[in-house]
Amino acid sequence: MTRSALRTVLATTAAAAALLLAGCASGSTAPSGSESGGAPAPDDFVTAGKLTFATGETAYEPYVINDDPGTGEGFESAVAYAVADQLGFAKEDVVWVRTSFESAIAPGPKSFDINIQQYTITDERRQAVDFSSPYYEAGQSVVALKGGAADGVTDIAGLKGLELGAMAGSTSATTISEAVKPSVAPKLYNSNEDAVAALGANLIDAIVLDTPTAYVAANVYIENSFIVGELPTAGVPDQWGLLLAKNSPLTASVTTAVDTLREDGTLDSLEKKWLSVFTDGVTRLK
Repeated sequence: MTRSALRTVLATTAAAAALLLAGCASGSTAPSGSESGGAPAPDDFVTAGKLTFATGETAYEPYVINDDPGTGEGFESAVAYAVADQLGFAKEDVVWVRTSFESAIAPGPKSFDINIQQYTITDERRQAVDFSSPYYEAGQSVVALKGGAADGVTDIAGLKGLELGAMAGSTSATTISEAVKPSVAPKLYNSNEDAVAALGANLIDAIVLDTPTAYVAANVYIENSFIVGELPTAGVPDQWGLLLAKNSPLTASVTTAVDTLREDGTLDSLEKKWLSVFTDGVTRLK
């Protein structure tokens, strides 16, 4: 898919307006070894002979195109099938289910083998679930309304006196505190959707989101908005991992698969194909 075609998809997909809810992409051999070093047993999988992936109750672009992860179109959908191939599963043996963002990171049994929906790897979350090694590291960008207090800001110093918003507990919130060090306490919300509503109601001057999401927000569904720029990395890196049940026998195998895809250049190629249009050309704030 070309960049212009992808922009057309985003501009014409009504579901893209809900992107912020996401928080904040064949072989025939047997699957590779489990955490203990042996091959996983059939009972290690939700369904024997199948690899069950989960994504959001609605899956958003550019991570999944047209809310259909089974096509392999979109960054996270493509990553999932690349991992499946590394684990020895043909495309027809990959099954998709849906979960909310929060329910998947809660302790307890899972309806999936692997969940992929932009989960930042944190020590706190690791207490309840497992993560693979990172498949993507996102930057954090500032989005504001044209004509507002952030219009004309060109550096971090210009952000310090503004009222910034983000989702509580997110990497975006940490980046505000560590990279901007604002003189005005940021407003933290239960969801990115709440932060966007606050921006639209002029309760805050700008919001911070991961850069691909910020691009879609500014170009598709927040009217009269623009990207002020991308912030430096600060605090906990926004590294996204595949999520598995705590102490899953598949964790080591999935991590090996992700590491292989990183080392052979596959992850970089998928990032360039699906995400570069959302990150290239964004001004880096200093």
